[in-house]
Amino acid sequence: RESAPAVDRVAARLMVGERTLNAVGAAVCFGALAYGILWLQMRLDLEPCPLCILDRVAFSTAGVVFLLAALHGPRGNGRRVYAGLTLIPLAFGLAVAGRHLWLQSLPAHQVPACGGSLDYMLDNFPLGQVVDMVLRGSGSCADIQWQFLGFSIPAWTLFLFVVLTLIALVQLFRPVERRLF
Repeated sequence: RESAPAVDRVAARLMVGERTLNAVGAAVCFGALAYGILWLQMRLDLEPCPLCILDRVAFSTAGVVFLLAALHGPRGNGRRVYAGLTLIPLAFGLAVAGRHLWLQSLPAHQVPACGGSLDYMLDNFPLGQVVDMVLRGSGSCADIQWQFLGFSIPAWTLFLFVVLTLIALVQLFRPVERRLF
């Protein structure tokens, strides 16, 4: 058939390289961090709750791994190693954002009581207990302080973590090119 080469050319153009995917992943991570810090926190004066801070840690860690992968540009199984390393903070971010969204969906009488700030907890409790308290959430985590298109910050965060996870999974399961030299 004559249309097959045309389809192959279009498919080849749609295939995005490993470095480009990793650079996009890094840009999304650092863009989300910049938006959260520069716009939501500094411009709108929204203080991040403990779960938001954990999401920032996940974004920054995944962003660094994406950036290293984009700069290194590994071939073969090296690409898969970076994808696997990226999936660790992304899975953590998905869990935290999902938990945060769940807390926001609770009826008012089921919302956990407000606790101290993350700084206060780190100063006064052992790290294991702090992690447990943060993941349980607090009343401040259930407040919906900002929305865009009807979705709260944790919903947008969860969406971004899903997109980033898809990018990492594409990198992980894309066929490996075998080269001798």
